[in-house]
Amino acid sequence: MKAYIIQKYNKNKDLMSAEMPEPSMKENEVLVQVHAAGVNLLDSKIKSGEFKLILPYKFPFILGHDVAGLVVKVGAEVKKFKVGDEVYARPADFRIGTFAELIAINENDVAIKPTGLTMEEAASIPLVGLTAYQALIEKGNLKKGQKVFIQAGSGGVGTFAIQLAKHLGATVATTTSTSNFQLVKSLGADFLIDYKNEDFETILKDYDLVLHSQDAKTLEKSLRILKPGGKLISISGPPDPDFAAEITSSWFLKTILMLISFGVRKKAKQLKVNFVFLFMKAQGNQLNEITNLINSGVIRPVVDKVFPFEKVNDAMAYVESGRAKGKVVVKVQ
Repeated sequence: MKAYIIQKYNKNKDLMSAEMPEPSMKENEVLVQVHAAGVNLLDSKIKSGEFKLILPYKFPFILGHDVAGLVVKVGAEVKKFKVGDEVYARPADFRIGTFAELIAINENDVAIKPTGLTMEEAASIPLVGLTAYQALIEKGNLKKGQKVFIQAGSGGVGTFAIQLAKHLGATVATTTSTSNFQLVKSLGADFLIDYKNEDFETILKDYDLVLHSQDAKTLEKSLRILKPGGKLISISGPPDPDFAAEITSSWFLKTILMLISFGVRKKAKQLKVNFVFLFMKAQGNQLNEITNLINSGVIRPVVDKVFPFEKVNDAMAYVESGRAKGKVVVKVQ
């Protein structure tokens, strides 16, 4: 099968097109014919080696974290799916590889595709949808009437998180450029901040929750807009002790990861707020909940561009440029 692989970590080198063997299947896995694959900044960060300590992949490996497609084979122990089902998923770490014609995925990480979406639209959802779900609901416990600040509202996670937060009954503030104001407003954002000309720290105060996806300077400023007892959930780091305890690695690496976040955790404690690091996990049951929200019209996908399969590297470059509004997708079949 045709696939796009990494042979070694390199920020500037393109993914290589290669013929790879059909994925070997476990008894609890489904084999999915890939129709479309979402492209994420996580793909770029893994390609450059940014996560090599946390996710030590063996070379060569196929990149790609979002998929929508057709089940073409099921393992002997699979109970939830059958051949012919249209599905979507964010495969688990170390089982990624959606930039390919086929992928084997644990059935617990898969969900039936939302009925009204194209394959391209469905492929745009899993990673950002699960990130927003786990940040706002699982870790953030966002409630009706609370205030949430979602950074980078016109990005992949932002466009989904704004809609989910509004569904939960929250007041939403977000940062984006003025050219994207109409988009984020249409998704439900209440307070729009032009990050190029305005400082959100001087505008926002007493927030219950922050979904942080930017740099360290923005993180520190975000801590200061929270009310006492408020929570900042970061999807861009630094890792915290809870994450260090979750991963199966050496005590040395766990110690390093805990030390990296010491400064921000100390600052949060001084401000009487909470800092939490989120490294999103594959979760089919949560994806089913997201499917229900999409099927009922609560959330709609925001897709900026669809690239043909042979233009995967162009799609990656576009995501890395930071100009995408919503998600970028590659059409495989």
